[in-house]
Amino acid sequence: MPFHFDHKPALVAYVTCGDPDLATTREVILAAIEAGASIIELGVPFSDPLADGPVIQRASERALKHGTSLQNVLTLAAEIREHSQSVGLVIFSYLNPILRMGLPKFCHVARAAGIDGTLITDLPIEESAEYLREARKHDLATIFLAAPTSTDQRLKQIAQVSTGFVYAVSRTGVTGERQKMSSDARGLVKRIRRFTKLPVAVGFGISTPEQFAAIGQFAEGAVVGSAIVHVIEQNPGREAESVSKFIRQLSAISHQPSARTARQENRR
Repeated sequence: MPFHFDHKPALVAYVTCGDPDLATTREVILAAIEAGASIIELGVPFSDPLADGPVIQRASERALKHGTSLQNVLTLAAEIREHSQSVGLVIFSYLNPILRMGLPKFCHVARAAGIDGTLITDLPIEESAEYLREARKHDLATIFLAAPTSTDQRLKQIAQVSTGFVYAVSRTGVTGERQKMSSDARGLVKRIRRFTKLPVAVGFGISTPEQFAAIGQFAEGAVVGSAIVHVIEQNPGREAESVSKFIRQLSAISHQPSARTARQENRR
């Protein structure tokens, strides 16, 4: 298992690579790992990010202005892997950049760079046969999104093709920070567990320590994306230290005795 969910919840940190530039992204990722992130989602900037809210859309625009490409992201991944052997690395991308590179080449280069898995946001299961074949050939975990609107039949299909972990989308709509967590998340995770023993990571809208700790009561991982990208946007010149501080604040509450007690109570 390339992904470690030792802490509960494990922090899955998303960054848009190349925002504001690749050198800063590298510093931010290394700082995030140092601060306790278990898995890093390397976001490949895309010109039409349909599932992303304004924060990540702006990050993609900034990254694309500098010409950040999928190849750049894979090169960055190899550099991160040199520094950290234990962190999970996931390429988080829309399908188009991968098709342009070619699926067989992408899977080969990704594995050589030390990537553990891939999440292609807009690739439906029905069209994933070649991707699954190439990913399996190169020992890459295939991570799929499960939504509150997914039927049980759909969740069963997602479970059958997923390896590594399942990404549970906490609510419908686009990515972005939210003041309140959706009540759909817990129910969705419960439904997913009927079809797979894989760890489940919940994402979309997690931005506070309280939300992060709450996810740990029913899921193995919490994905934090827009909130991290927002910290980067708001702290020019101090991106890495600001992200490090934010991540430490997020995870501090879930490591307090009261949070652990709540989790134990929840399991009874």
